[in-house]
Amino acid sequence: MNTSLAVGTSPRISIPVIALTLYAVASGYLMSLIPLMLPVYGLDSSMANWLASAFYVGHFLGALCMEKFVHKAGHRNAFMVCLTVLMVSSLALPWVVNDIAWLCFRFVAGIAVAGVFVVVESWLLHGDEKGRAKRLGIYMVSLYGGTAFGQLGIASIGVDGLAPFIAIGTLLLIATYILRFSKGAQPSVGSGTSLSLRQISKLSHPAIIGCLVSGLATGAIYGLMPLELQQRGISHTDLGTLMAIVILGAMAIQPIVPWLSHIMGRTLLMALLCLLGAAAAIVSMMVPDLATLTICLFMVGVSTFALYPIAINLACANLDSSYIVSATQAMLFSYSVGSVLGPIAADWFMQGHQGVMAYLFITLMATCVYMLMSSVRTKHQWVAGK
Repeated sequence: MNTSLAVGTSPRISIPVIALTLYAVASGYLMSLIPLMLPVYGLDSSMANWLASAFYVGHFLGALCMEKFVHKAGHRNAFMVCLTVLMVSSLALPWVVNDIAWLCFRFVAGIAVAGVFVVVESWLLHGDEKGRAKRLGIYMVSLYGGTAFGQLGIASIGVDGLAPFIAIGTLLLIATYILRFSKGAQPSVGSGTSLSLRQISKLSHPAIIGCLVSGLATGAIYGLMPLELQQRGISHTDLGTLMAIVILGAMAIQPIVPWLSHIMGRTLLMALLCLLGAAAAIVSMMVPDLATLTICLFMVGVSTFALYPIAINLACANLDSSYIVSATQAMLFSYSVGSVLGPIAADWFMQGHQGVMAYLFITLMATCVYMLMSSVRTKHQWVAGK
């Protein structure tokens, strides 16, 4: 049976989306688990930002090399390999406990996760362009919904013992089996063409910046937000819930992103989202009670996690389908650069007692100004060309 996808047809998305959801539950739990379990294994809490950066350095390098691997192995096989590598590198953590080993394991995990994103995003971006926003919306809801659900593992399963790793390994194993034994179409192997550096430089600059800032924000949120909440005196039970609130905010915006993009354009939408996130960050610093913090974290999730799908859709607009994997890799590379730098920059703010929220305010406010200027410039160019 031919399971390759012809150019111009829409992919069957149920298989990658189900596997992605299981991955997201496991990954969401693991990302918040790692900073909290460092003292449990006798490691210094200051390792948290270095582990996050090691993960995103792997993410960065994975974004550079995954295109050829996906074209050679095919989307399904590449997805399975990446999930397996992630599972092994995660299950190794409680068995080899030292700083260098954990940095290496998280580096390898970052490479695997980059592969997951390149595979799933390029899989869903293939096919008719009109349906891309809807498919990306389903993708983001699955990713963020699974990630939010995974945060609840902190309260229900905990951070001690082998139980967290058994749960994480089981979810990743099930996802791999679904890919292995389910049937369905995938983009054809070897059908892609690489973009040159010159072509990449001609991709939408707001799209590239949007992916970069998404990495700067989400890298800091995943890597250091659990520690900031802990320093605010939040219990582990409430901490997991608040991290889930961030991801629920990310989910809430996804169904209306296509509509909002059509109404105001993608660049202006990114500007308004950055403004919303900056406002939420500053309010959470001025009014520190739990109810206000909950609302502000929801708004931060709405703004920061919506940037990446909007930006990648902007980058792939009017792009030939043979370039989709290459464009996806270029956008993921931009995201990864931000993800590497984000935890390091945010840690500097935490050392100065301003916290992650101050870092997010400055980052998102600067991006808002850039996007507004870019939107106005684009509109003027469009009017002049009429």
